[in-house]
Order: sequence, then structure tokens, then C-alpha cells
Amino acid sequence: MAQTSIEWTELTWNPVTGCTKISPGCKFCYAEVMSKRLKAMGVDKYKHGFKKVRIHEDALGIPYTWKKSKVVFVNSMSDLFHKDVPLEFIQRVFQVMRDNGQHVFQVLTKRADRLAEISDQLIWPHNIWMGVSVEDEKVTERIDFLRQCGARVKFLSCEPLIGPLSNLKLIGIDWVIVGGESGHKPRPMDPEWVLDIQEQCQQSNVAFFFKQWGGKNKKKAGRELNGKTYDEMPEVEL
Repeated sequence: MAQTSIEWTELTWNPVTGCTKISPGCKFCYAEVMSKRLKAMGVDKYKHGFKKVRIHEDALGIPYTWKKSKVVFVNSMSDLFHKDVPLEFIQRVFQVMRDNGQHVFQVLTKRADRLAEISDQLIWPHNIWMGVSVEDEKVTERIDFLRQCGARVKFLSCEPLIGPLSNLKLIGIDWVIVGGESGHKPRPMDPEWVLDIQEQCQQSNVAFFFKQWGGKNKKKAGRELNGKTYDEMPEVEL
């Protein structure tokens, strides 16, 4: 468990670490940068580097120790649906989340095809929010795969947003997060792309969360859109 500065969650929980890049949104992966730092610091969990996908049995017991309800981002340093993560381990992660129904677990993947493929082999409790990354129009098929899964709450993470998403199919989608890329060489995000997504969400009655403008100095750029901060979340009860 780790406290996090990610605006749309409270904690991160990483029963899997390591990943491989599969689309343009992965180009400047923050988890890769963080893994290198943690490896250099001598943190055992990251000793094999970022490209080595590792499962961590000892992490499965962590959620049972949380005394208060939490909102938890699962695998901020990996992708639970990576091909190198065995189905049996994914099922065990789902069992942990099912056992801890007082918490909200937010799972995000770029491997939406595998998500759809194994969804019927998973038990979907009410407290799992399932999302897919959609950085541009080239990967919008991930939304169709997401709709096929059994999660009660389904969301899109359009971060880093590197292209317009002018015709999002939001049927069955409960939440959309938008954010610009940050770092040393961030790709620009056109404000019109953000405004268009916000309007689509408003028209479809979908919660909209604007995370950041990004850029080389993301704190200075801030996260206001049209003079307003958008922190909308899905309206669900545990």
C-alpha cells in the first residue's frame, strides 16, 4: 500500500509490478520512470526492472489490514491483464477485492482484449471499478471490450490524451478521466479535445474528471477547465 498524489484515488496497491509497452500512450510511462528510481534505491520489489512482470504473493494480504474504507488504484505499476500474469493469480486478486467489499478498487488496463476474453472466468463484486486507457482514436476499440466485462462501474482514462476523441461511445460508461501528459518531453494536448470530451460526458450524463493539463510544469499548469475544477465521480453505493 502507498499513499498517492493521483487525484482520483487515495491509495495504490501493487500485487503485480512490471509491464511492456503496447501503444503510443505508453511512450513516456510514469511507472517505468518510477520503477527505475525504486530499483536504484534498492527496493526489492523492483530489482528486476520494469520490463520483467512479477507477481507478489505477499501483497495479497495488504487490503485485509486497512481499517477504514479506501479508494484504491490497483496495479499503478503494472497491468493486471498483462499476458504474463496468470489467470489464477488474477482470480486471486479478484478474491481479495471481493473479500474487502468496504473498499473501492479501481483497475485500469490497456489489455482490454484479454479483459473481455477472461471476464466470464472472474467474479465481479460490486466494489470493483474497471477501466481502460483510451489515449486517442486508434484505441477506441478498448471501450467495446470494456463493455463486455461484468464490472458494475466502468470508466475510461483518457490520459495522456494525445489526440481528439470526437465520437466516444459512452453507452454503459460511468466515468471519464482526462489528463495531459507531463514530464521532460510531454506531447501537447489541445484544449478543444478536452472541452469536446467534457461536453460529450455532459450530454450522456457521464461523470467527468479533469486530472491535469500536464506539461513540463504540471503544478503550474494546474487542472482548471474554463475556470472550474471537475472532480466528478460515479454515484454508487457500496
